[in-house]
Amino acid sequence: MAFRLTSWVLFLLTLMHIEGDGANVIRLNTMDDEGSPYEHQQDHMHQGHHMHGHNPSSSTSQKDPRLMVFFMLQDLEVGKIMPIHFPNRHLSKSHLLPKHEADNIPFTLAQLPTLFRLFSVSEGSPQAIAMESTLKECEASPIKGETKFCATSLESVHEFTRDIFGSDTRVKTLTTTHLKNPSIGVLQNYKVIAISQNIPSPKLVACHTMPYPYVVFYCHSQESENKVLMVSLEGEDGDVVEALSVCHMDTSHWSPNHVSFSVLGVEPGTTSVCHFFPSDHFVFIPSSATM
Repeated sequence: MAFRLTSWVLFLLTLMHIEGDGANVIRLNTMDDEGSPYEHQQDHMHQGHHMHGHNPSSSTSQKDPRLMVFFMLQDLEVGKIMPIHFPNRHLSKSHLLPKHEADNIPFTLAQLPTLFRLFSVSEGSPQAIAMESTLKECEASPIKGETKFCATSLESVHEFTRDIFGSDTRVKTLTTTHLKNPSIGVLQNYKVIAISQNIPSPKLVACHTMPYPYVVFYCHSQESENKVLMVSLEGEDGDVVEALSVCHMDTSHWSPNHVSFSVLGVEPGTTSVCHFFPSDHFVFIPSSATM
């Protein structure tokens, strides 16, 4: 199985001391199907922890294809047909800043007017709304037991994971990979072909890209019962995906307004909540974690 690497991937692999084969590689590509870094929607897994007062109805959630990433572990089996939305987006190297540049740019709500001027963003525009939303999410308090950090560079991602796992722990990186005929961000039915990995991992770091003028990673970790799955899927249009998913086995501390509960029709603490990752999000787990 071949994977295309960029210099940024090699840089990250060097920083993280990642071991393993191509299945553990982050692919940072240069295409962006959404057309703009501002248009990337926030990952609904971490957004739902806080929700900022938003309480989506079940009918609203079901109509939004972007929410069709959730499932329960007991429902996942080979041969099952699942409607899933995979946004076909990639990280552009031109939007990745080295740490010394990112650290010199304010990253706080208090400096939002200054940031609008710096990036020539008009107040009230979609870009401005996205920037404000990202900063609010990054400054919101973590849920119980969660450690979170918004990294503005790959070096900062490395520092955060090192703090979580310890500097002597070797880690591997997992992400979703489209192997054939990638879909263009459409909701379609996928058939579960195989569940190639099912790894219990009480400690993991998940990183999600956020809408911003440059790449910002919302990284978080919560020590609890988790399972990391790699699932082989085949879409109606021929899309073949090695899909990363994480199952959170204990959701008792989650907000009852979390979007996953309305999508799945369940309540906090009653069942596992699993979700597929888009190709520009990734998970770090200890290399010692096994099936």
